[in-house]
Amino acid sequence: MAMLALNNVEVKYMDVILVLRGVSLEVDKGAVVAILGSNGAGKTTTLRAISGLLKTQEGRVTDGSIEFDGKRIENGSPEDIARLGIIQILEGRRTLVDLTVEENLKAGATVSFSGQNVKGDLDKVYSYFPVLKDMKNRTAGYLSGGEQQMLVVGRGLMSHPKLMLVDEASLGLAPLLVEEIFEILKRINEEEQVSILLVEQNARAALSLATHGYVMESGRIVLDDTGEKLRANTDIREFYMGLGAVGTTKHYREIKHYKRRKRWLG
Repeated sequence: MAMLALNNVEVKYMDVILVLRGVSLEVDKGAVVAILGSNGAGKTTTLRAISGLLKTQEGRVTDGSIEFDGKRIENGSPEDIARLGIIQILEGRRTLVDLTVEENLKAGATVSFSGQNVKGDLDKVYSYFPVLKDMKNRTAGYLSGGEQQMLVVGRGLMSHPKLMLVDEASLGLAPLLVEEIFEILKRINEEEQVSILLVEQNARAALSLATHGYVMESGRIVLDDTGEKLRANTDIREFYMGLGAVGTTKHYREIKHYKRRKRWLG
C-alpha cells in the first residue's frame, strides 16, 4: 500500500471554480515523487489538498479521496494533518521574518507534541545546513533567498515529518544554490527516511532527484513514469528542459497548448 494515495480527486474553490479534475497519484514510503507542469496546471492546489491548506483559500475536495497511511484525510484540518506527519514547505519561502533563524526552527518543533529533543533536532538541522548555525541569531527577514529556503526546509525537518511536500524549492535561486538545495533534500530522504512530494517547474532539477514523476496540465495528470524514463522522454526534454531533438533550445511556452495536450494523450 502506498503511503499517500490520491484517487480521482476533484477540487473546487468557492464551490464554483473547478481546478483539479480527477487527479490520481501515489507516493510510496521512502520515495521522492515529482509533479511537473506550467503555472496554473494545478500543482500547488494538489499539495494544498493533501496538507489541508485548501481551507485557507476557500477550497475543498469535492470528489475522490486522499489516503495517508490508510487513513482518509481529505478536507481535514491542517493542524491534524500536520500531526500525522505531513509537512508542506510553502512556495515563496514563508519565514517568520521578525524572528531569528533559531526561533524559526524552534517554531517547527511545535507541530508535534511528542516531547522530542529540540536541542538534538536543532543539531541535526545544523548538520544539514551549517550556514544556519553560523547565523542562528540573525533575523530571518534579512537572509538571502537561498538561506531562507534552507531555513524553511530545516523548520519542516524539526517537526519529524513522514512526508514533506515541497513547493517550488528552486524558485528564484541561482543554479548552484538549486543544486545544493536538491542535494540536501536527497540526503534528508535517504538519511531520515522522509518521503518527498516535490512540485517543480524546474524539470531538470526535479527529475535528478525523483524516482517517479507526474506531468499536470489544466488540472489533470496527463503523463506519469519513472524519473529515469521521464528524463529521457523527448516531450519532457523539449517542453520542460528546453532541449529539442537535435539539441537546439526550445521552450515549451512557445508551443500551443492544444499541441502539447495532443502529444501527451497520443
